Amino acid sequence: MVSSPHEAMHRIFQEYPGLFSRVSEVLGIDLPPPTSATVLPTDLTEAKPVERRVDTLLRIETESDGPYLLAIEAQGKKDRRKTTSWPYYVSYLHNRYDGLPVLLLVVCQDHATAEWAARPLTIGLPQWPTLTLNPLVAGPHNMPVITDIAEARKDLALATLAAITHADNPDVGAILKTLSAALREAPETITDPIVELTAQGLGNRPAAQQWRNLVAVDTSFYKSFMSEEIRDEGRAEGRAEGQAKGQAEGLLLVLEARGITLTDETREQITTCTDSHLLNQWIQRAATATTAAEVFAK
Repeated sequence: MVSSPHEAMHRIFQEYPGLFSRVSEVLGIDLPPPTSATVLPTDLTEAKPVERRVDTLLRIETESDGPYLLAIEAQGKKDRRKTTSWPYYVSYLHNRYDGLPVLLLVVCQDHATAEWAARPLTIGLPQWPTLTLNPLVAGPHNMPVITDIAEARKDLALATLAAITHADNPDVGAILKTLSAALREAPETITDPIVELTAQGLGNRPAAQQWRNLVAVDTSFYKSFMSEEIRDEGRAEGRAEGQAKGQAEGLLLVLEARGITLTDETREQITTCTDSHLLNQWIQRAATATTAAEVFAK
C-alpha cells in the first residue's frame, strides 16, 4: 500500500517542478537552470505481464544543455528489488525518449535508507561494469534544516520538502513552526498544496499532530482540505459537548423530581461527564431508581 509520506515525497515535484533546481544545488550538482518542466506519464510498462511504474517523471527544459528526464522515487525503506528496477527505469526512459539524458532522484526520510539508496548500482562483471547507475539522493543527511522564517519564505517548496525529509528529526517541531509561519503571507494557491503535502509527508508520526495543531491555531487562514477537516472536527466536538451538557442537565432534573439526594461529588460526576451513551444510561435508570447508588451502579 502506498503511504502518504511516499506520495508527498515525489508529488511535491509535480506541484513544483522547479524545485529540483534548488535540490540539485543542495546536493552539489551543477545543472543548468530549467526554463520549463512537463509532467510525463509514469507508466513504464512494456507489452509484457510485468508492470513497472516510476513515482514521478518530469521532462526538464534548459536553455544551455537542452532537455533531460528526471525520474523521482520516494523510498521509505530499503528494497532489494530496486537494484534491478531502477536501472531498468533509466534504460527504458533513455530508449523511449530518443536518447534524452536521464537522472534518477531518490527521496528518503531516514539516514539508513538514504545511505543504501546512494550506493552505485552496477550491472556487469566486477572487472568490467556494463552499466553503472548513480542515483541522486535527497534525505535528512543533506536537506537543510530550515528554522529561519525568512529563509523558508525564499523557497517554500524547498522548505516543505526539507520538513518532510526531516520528519523524524528531534527538532521537527521548530522546523514545522517555521514553515507554518512562513506561509502566513503567501497566497492561498500556494498555502493549500503545501499544507496538504506536509501533512501527507509526515504520515502517522507524532510530528503530524504537531502540524495539525499549528494549522489549527488560525484555521481561518488556511483553506486546505486538512484545515476544513480540523474545523469539522471542532464543530463535531462542539455538538457532542452541547449534547452531553443537555443530557447532564436533564438527568439532574429527573433526580431532583424523584427526590434522590446527590452529594457534591456525584453532582460533579454528572456535570463533567462527556460520554453521551453513559449519560443516557443514567437517565434511563433514574426513571425507576430510588437511590443514587442504583443510578450509578457499574
